[in-house]
Amino acid sequence: MLARLSRSWQGLGSWRDSDVSRFQRSALPVVQAGQRTIASLTAGYLEQMHREVTGAASPRIQLDPNEVSGAAVRNGTDPADVYRRPFKVTWKALADGEPFDVAQQRGADRLEILAKTDLQLARTHSVKLVLDQQPRVTYYVRELRGEYDCALCMIASTQRYSKEDLLPIHPGCDCGVRTVRADYDPGQVVDEARLEAIHKAVEDAVGQSARDARTVDYRQIIIQHDHGEIGPVLGFRGQNFTGPDDLRPSS
Repeated sequence: MLARLSRSWQGLGSWRDSDVSRFQRSALPVVQAGQRTIASLTAGYLEQMHREVTGAASPRIQLDPNEVSGAAVRNGTDPADVYRRPFKVTWKALADGEPFDVAQQRGADRLEILAKTDLQLARTHSVKLVLDQQPRVTYYVRELRGEYDCALCMIASTQRYSKEDLLPIHPGCDCGVRTVRADYDPGQVVDEARLEAIHKAVEDAVGQSARDARTVDYRQIIIQHDHGEIGPVLGFRGQNFTGPDDLRPSS
């Protein structure tokens, strides 16, 4: 999916306002197909995990593709508006005096982040819908899957989540989940070894330990934001989303 979107973007030849609809016609069906494929694979994975965790077959899963793709996973935002954003990034860079190749690459980078986020949103929303239909599962834990895992995901992976909560993500996140039986609560911290390694990294970075949660507490550094479009997002304390107050008034 990412390769096809990249080819469509690079093959435009022109990135003017009149090219937006041409790009959308080729890109949006690809994104939708990618999301629905991710949703189907996620449902199958969770059904198999249900058997491994509970020793019983999963209830028959009903998963509406329209609930895990497009506007449904972005709080009603039209995908056409979402995939106009790479053009806006390109135009903004040009307006700021950037060379054309730099501006076009910034648009390509923005496109990649949007597409990866849409795939991860399809996964996280599918997880929630499937687990809602599995009464023998109460909790899930974050499963690191990337070749390189960021600090945000590593810290979050030491905790368990209730299945009612949508998995927090961040741009480029590729984490999965592992489910936990309803009759077993692993506790808030599920990976003591990783937690100990994080404490050690904090100690190495700032010169003191955070084990007592009073001096340096990583939980006060890594927090969860609520993004109005894509839902819960992992971030560092002090980071904020751009909002209406940040927009420059029209002249």
